[in-house]
Amino acid sequence: QIDPKDYTFSGLKDETVGRLPGKVAGQQFVIQDCENCSIYIFDHSAMITIDDCVNCQIFLGPIKGSVFFRGCKDCKCIVACQQFRTRDCRKLEVFLCCATQPIIESSTGMKFGCFQYYYPELALQFKDAGLSIFNNTWSNIHDFTPASGENNWGLLPENAVVQDYVPLPSSEELKAVRISTDAMRSIIPITRGQRQKSSDESCLAVFFAGDYTTANARKLIDEMTGKGFQLVQTKEVSMKAEDGHRVFQQCAEEFIPLLEKGPVVALEFNGDGAVEGCRSTVNDVFSGTKVFVSESKASASQDVDNFYNFADMQMGM
Repeated sequence: QIDPKDYTFSGLKDETVGRLPGKVAGQQFVIQDCENCSIYIFDHSAMITIDDCVNCQIFLGPIKGSVFFRGCKDCKCIVACQQFRTRDCRKLEVFLCCATQPIIESSTGMKFGCFQYYYPELALQFKDAGLSIFNNTWSNIHDFTPASGENNWGLLPENAVVQDYVPLPSSEELKAVRISTDAMRSIIPITRGQRQKSSDESCLAVFFAGDYTTANARKLIDEMTGKGFQLVQTKEVSMKAEDGHRVFQQCAEEFIPLLEKGPVVALEFNGDGAVEGCRSTVNDVFSGTKVFVSESKASASQDVDNFYNFADMQMGM
């Protein structure tokens, strides 16, 4: 028998509370009427509602469905979810991983950054919540109630440090979780999202389903960002043969048989020389693996558009 009290934080003030990995295990969770608290859910859940919280720091592990903030103000959060919504909120700062377009409504002073966090159980929790670490539309915010001449939301500074917003837990119980907020170790690849690109040259790289797809994609990200290129966006999505023709154009025949094995992982890198940098890295590091990489600067922007237009339609954006 499930006791709702085990899945609720209500009416707390000046406290540090949380749930350790394995303690929520896919249940729903409710956080309400908390003030000046640090709240950490180090597990996956079905959905979470957060009502009327003020001046709280909140970490929410992967949420299979939606997270809904209502009537909250002056909160700093780290959140991974399928759907993100706020209503009647003021001044929330959120490091977000969201599989669909985040929605704000009747909310002002909202700031968003890319989710960055690591602890050993987190990768499996993403799987259990049915979330891909590569599907993150954190900066593609839809404002349901825009006011003319005003912007209700913006992006956090690019050099924002997670720990300055949501510090590591101070309670003995929660210190057991082995957390790293080092961007290089983040379970979610850090993307630029909708920020201004630094160059007019981008490159598309696509890995096909297999045992090492995730590891290979991460390896390429590390290699490319290590060389100073920027990761703009990532996507994991299933493709059919006709999608392959549209995206891979003249080299479609080579890649279409690989689409039956499962979803592809696509990465967009940006920076002067990105195509050459990506092609040489793939040749050096992944010589035995089939990877689609844009052929030239001229074709690359079309590749990126073709793929992400298709992917957005797939995700119902």
